[in-house]
Amino acid sequence: MKELVNNKLFLKLGVALGAVLAGVSGIASHNLWACTNLIVTKGASAENACMVTYTADSAGFFGKLAIVEASDGTTRPIGGSDVFKEGTPTHKVFGFCGDTVVKSFQGVMNDCQVAIAETTWEGIPELQNKVGKFMYPELMTAALQGASTAREAVELMGRLVDEYGYIDEGESISVCDKNEAWIFDICGTGARPDGENDGCVWVAMRVPDGEITAHANMARIGVFPKDDPENCIYSKNIESFAVKKGLYDPASGKPFSFYEVYGKFTVRDRRVCEKRVWSLFRRAAPSLNLSVDYAQGVEGAEPYPWSIKPDHKLTTADVVALMRDHYDGTEFDMSEGIDAGPYGYAMRCRPLYWEVDGKKYAWERPISTQQTCFTVVTRSTADLPDVVGGLVWFGWDDSYTTCFSPIYASATQVPPSTNVGSITHFDIKTGWWTFNFVANYAYPRYKEMIPEIQKVQQELENYFYRAQPSVEKVAAELAKTDKNAAIEFLTDYSSMQTEKARDRWEQLANDLIVKFNDGYTRTPEGAYPNVGYPEAWLRRVVEERGEQYALPDEETK
Repeated sequence: MKELVNNKLFLKLGVALGAVLAGVSGIASHNLWACTNLIVTKGASAENACMVTYTADSAGFFGKLAIVEASDGTTRPIGGSDVFKEGTPTHKVFGFCGDTVVKSFQGVMNDCQVAIAETTWEGIPELQNKVGKFMYPELMTAALQGASTAREAVELMGRLVDEYGYIDEGESISVCDKNEAWIFDICGTGARPDGENDGCVWVAMRVPDGEITAHANMARIGVFPKDDPENCIYSKNIESFAVKKGLYDPASGKPFSFYEVYGKFTVRDRRVCEKRVWSLFRRAAPSLNLSVDYAQGVEGAEPYPWSIKPDHKLTTADVVALMRDHYDGTEFDMSEGIDAGPYGYAMRCRPLYWEVDGKKYAWERPISTQQTCFTVVTRSTADLPDVVGGLVWFGWDDSYTTCFSPIYASATQVPPSTNVGSITHFDIKTGWWTFNFVANYAYPRYKEMIPEIQKVQQELENYFYRAQPSVEKVAAELAKTDKNAAIEFLTDYSSMQTEKARDRWEQLANDLIVKFNDGYTRTPEGAYPNVGYPEAWLRRVVEERGEQYALPDEETK
């Protein structure tokens, strides 16, 4: 990795960049069975861009950012490119390699601004295939390597699994480009090496422009149009297989619904999955006053709409804010109640499901969670050249406590701190560990420390947001005459800002340890006054163990 200070192009452009920044200086198998996607169409965006979010959630997941270069057809990059015919060019793909849990490359965005993300929903266990080429990371990567639009990506995924087979659990895959967005739902058919091979079933629907949608470990597509190929495509066997296996009876008069037939989701699933969709929708469109009943499993409650129109067009900052959520301000607010402890701990240790005296319970499962490896917010915009328009806002660890920094998909190298380290060795200079440490240090005294984190978070992110238009103007002008120079400029800019965020977070770690130490909160003057506990929590202590802590009357005078 070359040093930024030695990069001649960056120095050459230093005057332009300095002017830009001066203006803003005031500032299961391997599956991630727990992710959340929000999809924002071009018409629903204040930036005239399509956006997709992805929280890569899984306990013990450690990954590194990586790039798979484009191929002219004479070489075979990793992913799914070996299924392409010889001589077929492939696109460059920005993504990540997993060291644990996901032990393969998974693409996020390609050089045509096509972005992709997923959430796993498992499906009926008997339908998981035991034969087939593609697991979801390879399928998604192949789509990015072979497609220049979102439509091409979903069509390609359909062709690939139809021809080569799918060997994974149920997946909902989000795909967008600079003009439109789709969801691709897929699951197996129980194909076995020595048995009948029906491959898989899948359906893809386009999200109406001007609207948003979301999915969180449940299939998203229900009843779909069978005569609207502009907005919906699907596998030929999608209904016939269900009829053959007794999963659907056309004589029932009930319309065919993909998620009802192949998902078979329970009340428990809705509590921990659809509630995240409800929370995204309720915050993006409060005017709809959507009931939580369906997510809570209330019998007869209506499922949430396929997509909704937000109350106002969403900026990148709005979308980032939506991905920070513990059901704040609702009756399900995880920072409240006895289970949050005295300091409003908004996380719940696993398992999600538990039992006491034969009665079953489930903790709330929020969008922001402690076992997130990273969160991305992609942006694809037709108003800029592809080398400038394809942007990934990236944040390590818990989305609530991270800082999102800009990384351009056209970059030739990933930022230094995003491609190093190990989950078995703590290293504060590794990006994942820096953000993970701050989050974990803050959890026990959450309500006291989260304002300190948010202050720095807002300072940095607002700085980045204000810088983007001017930086992109410089890059777009440069791209008109020298595309490679624009790419090099954005590569260095991405690294500079991402490392700036990591460095600031290391300083934040130091500040938090000094200020919040040994159960005290150090004052600027160096005093250590008693912190104590909230009265409401003390009352619960008295109710449960008051006799143990009570003092004789004479001791309280």
